[in-house]
Amino acid sequence: MSFKSPLEASSIYNYHPGQPFASFNNTPNNTSSGSSNIRRDRRTGSLDSFELDFDDSLDAALDSLQIKRTISRDRNNITQGGEYFELESLDNMADRNTLRSGGPLDKDTQPLISQDSSEGSHTRRRRSIPHSPTSSWWHKLKSLTYRGSSSVSPLLGATATYSSTHPIELTDKNIEREIHPNTTPIYDRYKYPSNAISNAKYNVITFIPIILYEQFKFFFNLYFLLVSLSQAIPALRIGYLSSYIVPLAFVLTVTMSKEALDDISRRRRDRETNNELFEVLSRPHMVPSSELKVGDLVKLHKDSRIPADMILLQSSDPSGESFIKTDQLDGETDWKLRIAPSLTQTLSQDELLSKIKITASAPEKSIHKFVGKVAYKGSSNPLTVDNTMWANTVLASSGVFIACVVYTGADTRQAMNTSQATVKTGLLELEINSLSKILCLCVIILSVALVAFSGLDNKDWYVDIMRYLILFSTIIPVSLRVNLDLGKSVYARQIEKDQSIPNTIVRTSTIPEDLGRIEYLLSDKTGTLTQNDMQLKKLHLGTVSYTMETMDMVSDYISTMVKNPNSTSITGQLISSGARKEISQRVRDLVTALAICHNVIPSFDDNNLTYQAASPDEIAIVKFTESVGLSLFKRDRNFLTLFHEHSGVNLNYDILRVFPFSSETKRMGILVFDKSREEYWYFQKGADTVMSKIVQSNDWLEEEVSNMAREGLRTLVIGRKKLNRKVYEQFSREYKDASLSMINRDNSMAEVVKKHLEHDLELLGLTGVEDKLQRDVKSSIELLRNAGVKIWMLTGDKVETALCVCISAKLITRSQYVHKITKLSNREGALNHLEYLKVNRNACLLIDGDSLALFLTHYRKEFFDVVVHLSVVIACRCTPQQKADVALLIRECTGKRVCCIGDGGNDVSMIQCADIGVGIVGKEGKQASLAADYSITQFCHLTKLLLWHGRNSYKRSAKLAQFVIHRGLLISVCQAVYSISSKFEPIAIYQGWLMVGYATCYTMAPVFSLTLDRDIDESLTKTYPELYKELTEGKSLSYNTFFVWVALSLFQGIIIQGLSQIFVGLKQSEFHKLVAISFTALIINELIMVALEIYTWNKVMAITELATFAVYIISVPFLADYFDLRSMIQPTFYMQLAIILTISIFPVWAAKTIHRRLNPPSYAKVQQFSAV
Repeated sequence: MSFKSPLEASSIYNYHPGQPFASFNNTPNNTSSGSSNIRRDRRTGSLDSFELDFDDSLDAALDSLQIKRTISRDRNNITQGGEYFELESLDNMADRNTLRSGGPLDKDTQPLISQDSSEGSHTRRRRSIPHSPTSSWWHKLKSLTYRGSSSVSPLLGATATYSSTHPIELTDKNIEREIHPNTTPIYDRYKYPSNAISNAKYNVITFIPIILYEQFKFFFNLYFLLVSLSQAIPALRIGYLSSYIVPLAFVLTVTMSKEALDDISRRRRDRETNNELFEVLSRPHMVPSSELKVGDLVKLHKDSRIPADMILLQSSDPSGESFIKTDQLDGETDWKLRIAPSLTQTLSQDELLSKIKITASAPEKSIHKFVGKVAYKGSSNPLTVDNTMWANTVLASSGVFIACVVYTGADTRQAMNTSQATVKTGLLELEINSLSKILCLCVIILSVALVAFSGLDNKDWYVDIMRYLILFSTIIPVSLRVNLDLGKSVYARQIEKDQSIPNTIVRTSTIPEDLGRIEYLLSDKTGTLTQNDMQLKKLHLGTVSYTMETMDMVSDYISTMVKNPNSTSITGQLISSGARKEISQRVRDLVTALAICHNVIPSFDDNNLTYQAASPDEIAIVKFTESVGLSLFKRDRNFLTLFHEHSGVNLNYDILRVFPFSSETKRMGILVFDKSREEYWYFQKGADTVMSKIVQSNDWLEEEVSNMAREGLRTLVIGRKKLNRKVYEQFSREYKDASLSMINRDNSMAEVVKKHLEHDLELLGLTGVEDKLQRDVKSSIELLRNAGVKIWMLTGDKVETALCVCISAKLITRSQYVHKITKLSNREGALNHLEYLKVNRNACLLIDGDSLALFLTHYRKEFFDVVVHLSVVIACRCTPQQKADVALLIRECTGKRVCCIGDGGNDVSMIQCADIGVGIVGKEGKQASLAADYSITQFCHLTKLLLWHGRNSYKRSAKLAQFVIHRGLLISVCQAVYSISSKFEPIAIYQGWLMVGYATCYTMAPVFSLTLDRDIDESLTKTYPELYKELTEGKSLSYNTFFVWVALSLFQGIIIQGLSQIFVGLKQSEFHKLVAISFTALIINELIMVALEIYTWNKVMAITELATFAVYIISVPFLADYFDLRSMIQPTFYMQLAIILTISIFPVWAAKTIHRRLNPPSYAKVQQFSAV
């Protein structure tokens, strides 16, 4: 029977008023089905589109909607996480038989099953329901679920996780979601974030307000804004408004133009991404990425960008496998295996659309965790991270794949892990900001002093002070920040164009000067000091070991592996407990375990075998087994095939479970079924610290691990365990139950593994893998140490391995005393170590992670007060957070600049906490590189970056800043001299375009050309790295140098303006003549001063000097409103100009020359010595 009306539907039930709905007696007359279409617009409440299949009862209808019901007997309590569903009439619409779209409404569609939930907190809204014969039964039924806004339904305990018709808050992101591909994209399209990507910082409305705020929060710009606004007050107006508006407008225009171009580029990239088209199963046309919704089933092909966080449901590969590239997400360059659930792999597209239900956990940041499950007709499969395809990864496999969107937009892993980068402020900018405050104080003192000298009897004395403040506003140069920012762009380009450090990328262009001020370098070991190019060098089996020289013996043992019928399996001939195996059998067992226990995937490209794996160690081990005759031939998620090269025989195994490696567990395991002997085996390998507790007791493991570590080898412990069928089946049941849990799933699964597998493993052996030092590491460390940089190594590796690498890299000398602090557990012992280190600062400190944690917890300040003075510190077994903490605490305790360098994801936190973060693009991927301020490809490139580019950036910016300040001070001193001479009247001597030209076209290019200067040759920075020490002392821009430039400005300003007034006089009729000679002297004086400050001339510098002078000469005829042009063609003018410039420049030149002769700077000594 099919429902034709709400009345007919309700007649199916034997209903008694007051009876709970869940206890209705369901007695259908027959079994037939019908269908109805309901459309509801979630914004307006109108119906939109909804396919609802009714079975023979309302219960069946609810089941078809995947609504689970649990009954609560208490009408006044809400089961936590429970939800209502309500039976709602459409009769409250204006025309209850007509949809908003205008189409007729079938009677079957009048009842609407809906619900109301919001994270366990439920609210109900009363709706007015007109009485009608066809809906009276529904009114009575609804009265059970609606008894006012405060009453509770008998259905209160019903837990309906399907909530498509409920207007849930869009910000509700803390609960798991249930996804029905056929309905969720329609009804929940406003519940989840849009998938449109927007990296733009501004829009048309916010662009100008935000830009203005970002600019005027700086002291310089705010000061000039106030000065400019003051010109709107008649009493404060001095000269032309353009004199103050144009320089500020120029600065803002440059900044706004740069920001606009950057934002346009971001919008263009966003538009390309958002408009990328994808095929969605439920839609008749291709859909842009920005319009994808949660629940959409998307067809993907090779090289497709994954547009949202998705669950892989089907693969064209029969095994359900696919590979994705994740380098843009986690920086790792290896391909990741992703698997479609077996439950959905064989379903038709229609079944995928209408019959499956996906439950996904709430969005979270971790890209390595996911909890969910997929259900189909009463069966379910757990979903893990192996079934996911995160947004902006790339599909690497060929074929067609179907995936379901589970998270969009801001809910995706990439979006949640993308945070606004912290704006780093360079030390030079902080120093300049301090100097600007001194300049501001000078302006105030000078203004008050001039008014005081004129007498305070004038009732408008405060107006005079304000006018003087405006007159001397040029002391604080508005163009300083623009000059510095443009200079930083020049430095960044020079670094990226340097052919001796190819592929260097500048990701943060605001702090290049800090490259020249580094005093502490914190470095990772693996992949940073070493190549991360692994090669297995040694095997140890307890009583015997094999090195590269004796690996032929291992090959011989493997060659006989299949000749012995009992050795065709992974175990060979089993030996009774307590018996001692032959060495050959033990070698075979170990090599076979190495060939099986990994996550390596073989692939054939153009008939060439390559391996994909997350760790270079695993590839090194698989290559070793290949070299001795046992190759990894084929692998998918269910099967693994080894090829025995000597006999040509394939050894086949079923892969039952894989337990991947993680930084928390420090081990990986694999459970396999040996087909040839029909045996279950569990293999595991991992760090000695965890494996020593899992394998059977032995008397050699700890000693041999230490021996290998002293040789600089990375060690792994290998073990195995045989399981009978009963144990395996029990484990499989319990593990599956744990994997289906939506709460504490990872811990539950780990407990099952520990209970059944991770104990009493047979210890097979120990591997030693070598990681070679990078090119020129030794010489680079020596250079940096001579440059005064203290080098710390922070690594997660073992103490012995770290010490060995440090000795090899000459981070510590063989004769240097190494003070070890390991396994420290008491606070008293910690204090004793600190007392020793206080008086032995030449010692090298080697400390492990546990001991470091004790110091950081109890003696943080005391510890760093001591260790920052040590020459070398080596911290082993460090966690990523400990690395970051060390970087932060060095900065806090010393106030010095800290540089951190690393290559892996575990170095990202440390890099981001440093003043300068440097990432190396290595075999572990690009994650560190993407997070860093500077990206390089070799550790040795760091020396060029610091000693050469860092030096130039700091020295140039320091000189540029001081010269811009000098330029502003000089014209202000001229103004002050004129004001004093004119009876302390606040009258501007230079007005209008003279002020504008002085800050821009008449002086800017020559001053900015200082960013191309260099005081020594590049080769000398490596020959004499000690020159770098002077930079860290900040002598290039200090209070001493600042006041020297202030004195110089006072001297030259007094000379220029004083002599001009002596030659011309102060008569009103001679004012334009006075302005002409003093301003011309001012411009030429600046050009000559720039020339005197240049150490190494080049074509650009010479051109800017000559071109600027030519621009001034050409512009003079257009300045008739300011100059007396007739006086400027008289010989007397040029004679007076020459006298002024000689007296202004010659003493300065003479003083600089004498000072350099009597007290030459270090770089001058070096250049003299190298020239000889």
